[in-house]
Amino acid sequence: MKQYYAYENFRDDTNKLIQKVKKIQPEAILTIARGGYTLSHAMAEGLNIRDVQSIRTELYDKECKRDAISIFGECNFTAKKVLVVDDIADSGETLAYIMSYLEKTFPQIHFQSATLFYKKTSCYEPDFWINEADAWIEFFWEKDFI
Repeated sequence: MKQYYAYENFRDDTNKLIQKVKKIQPEAILTIARGGYTLSHAMAEGLNIRDVQSIRTELYDKECKRDAISIFGECNFTAKKVLVVDDIADSGETLAYIMSYLEKTFPQIHFQSATLFYKKTSCYEPDFWINEADAWIEFFWEKDFI
């Protein structure tokens, strides 16, 4: 089963997520590419954060799952509180791996995570999320520009 996620839903949900996240006063955003790019940009505007960085992960080659997650890119933080942003915690493997990696690599920084969607079957629950998913989400940025 697939569920289309339109821009209007994204706008409204992103505003809700911004309100939830404001209380922790993040100083920077780390985007998980590619899914987190659109959300991170919108949140950076809403939270007035200029320090937006990204890393890219790979767990699949087309439909074939790899033995391990690969991380590409480097972060250079001066911030003490960083919000890690992705579109969805589906299996949760990527977020769990990245959060562990960040906490080990940057022990002086407090990291928290935010997504638009969370699946209860995920092995990792983000600190902040808006929607519980039980279907495959087709985001407008994946469908509307093809």
